[in-house]
Amino acid sequence: MDVNLRFWRAEGQSFFQRLLLWADVLDPLLLLKSSDEIRRARLLLQSSEKTLSEPIQNDQTKQAILLSLSSVHPDTGKIIPVYFRPPAFLPLSLPLVSNPERFIFASNLSSLQFVFHTYTTGFTLSNGNGTAKAEESSVQEKQIFYGLGAISYAACIAAVPFVFMNRYTLKSPLTQLVVQRVLPAPILGLMSAFTVAVVRSPDFENGIEVMDRNGKVVGVSQKAGEKAVRETALSRALLFGPAFFLPSVLMYFMERAKPAKPPRALASARMFLITSVLAGMLPVSLSMYPQCGEIKRADLEPEILASTEETELFYNRGV
Repeated sequence: MDVNLRFWRAEGQSFFQRLLLWADVLDPLLLLKSSDEIRRARLLLQSSEKTLSEPIQNDQTKQAILLSLSSVHPDTGKIIPVYFRPPAFLPLSLPLVSNPERFIFASNLSSLQFVFHTYTTGFTLSNGNGTAKAEESSVQEKQIFYGLGAISYAACIAAVPFVFMNRYTLKSPLTQLVVQRVLPAPILGLMSAFTVAVVRSPDFENGIEVMDRNGKVVGVSQKAGEKAVRETALSRALLFGPAFFLPSVLMYFMERAKPAKPPRALASARMFLITSVLAGMLPVSLSMYPQCGEIKRADLEPEILASTEETELFYNRGV
């Protein structure tokens, strides 16, 4: 079992523990570390296994752990491209969704949404489960094909309510409120979960590796893959749904308040609200489920049941 998964298993048992840990791992300053620094951090952790089961004793070990968790894939041991590391997710995705109405309904819909879903798809692929079967060229080609289809579908589906409203000239205040303020949140949440499920479909088609508590791989499980994809998709939906819904509700009441606020002030308030909610929801959504996932032995395939007596097995959920 990789040192990252060992640490998540030791220190990420509860939601609150995971939340505090993710708050540190998402520090954008970790993106400034070089590849050599990341490799040295990994060597430090691999040469001192006790740091994964005992309280962190010094700042050097703590920084090594945070750097490893934020920069290295736990299945392959490879350094994740800098733009797709977890600390880069908020700085790169926030500018795309800082204005919900423009993001969902503007004339540049296809380009803006295509860029957003392309980035989140690349993030999913870079941080998903890295079971060896996923390295086969046929599976990689399938993931790319599925990814392009998911991106195109997600980038266009959000326009349907807006096109319908304009096509049938539905301009009543209630219709505009529903289409422009209520629908963007569930649409973005559903499409974010949809792209995760489609892009990572090989995980539940081919299965992912499951390990015993000592880190020994005991088999490849489709049921574990399905559980990992489902949990990741739900966490992604939780991230972007509230990030659109809460600011839209608050802005609706602010715009109706007297005296009326100038448009520039409202735009600044909207951006501040979205930034605050998204920054707060990112560690919350990532902490919903353990990074080192657990699955009961009884829930696995018969061939795996025959190969181990462990009651619980572990897998890398992915991000």
